[in-house]
Amino acid sequence: MAGVSGCIKYSMFIFNFLFWLCGILILAVAIWVRVSKDDQEIFSHGDSSANPYVAVNILIAVGATIMILGFLGCCGAMKESRCMLLLFFIGLFLILLLQVAAGILGATFKSEFEHILNETLHKNVELLSATDDNAKAFQKALTEFQEKFKCCGLVNGAADWGNNFQYYYESCECPDMPDSSCIIYEGKNIYKQPCISLIKDLAKKHIIIIIGIAFGLAVIEILGLVFSMVLYCQIGNK
Repeated sequence: MAGVSGCIKYSMFIFNFLFWLCGILILAVAIWVRVSKDDQEIFSHGDSSANPYVAVNILIAVGATIMILGFLGCCGAMKESRCMLLLFFIGLFLILLLQVAAGILGATFKSEFEHILNETLHKNVELLSATDDNAKAFQKALTEFQEKFKCCGLVNGAADWGNNFQYYYESCECPDMPDSSCIIYEGKNIYKQPCISLIKDLAKKHIIIIIGIAFGLAVIEILGLVFSMVLYCQIGNK
């Protein structure tokens, strides 16, 4: 009977070690996006169906699962365990199917997501002129966003702040030498661009990162399926 190819065996081990490292990388990037404060508080007040962090949470789970599968694949290759290799193959195949399904759903509901996000941000304008504790948390998040991205207000500019403008105008203020991006509002030199387009761009950037990782991961997963099945068959013929 034919023996197990040393080349396939060690290639499988190296592949799974790299796969395990990919799991760590995906987990790290997903956690970084998740804890990023650029728009976390802003999105947390919106509709959960429009929240890109839902996809990030899924990616965290995928990264952790890949780490476990990578370890399983390494052990299966070195110990020549058909059981471990079969579990690795099934787990990897299921993840690949879920990624394909998620990609199809994402492409199908892309326009709906953008519509819900836009609707949510327009609705959140009311929070800027409110005075309750929930509104103050959102206001604080937006002032930090305004200061970092040089914008003011959410949809209609500084007018969105209503009577609260005098309390939060400092984050909207232009530098001492204002340019065409600034206007005068209630005696203050402030940025005229509302933040809504910048928030949308940030959400799209996070989604592009997720799609890029998922696409690269799919290629690696297909290679893993091929390696594991070849090794599984060779061990069976030993």
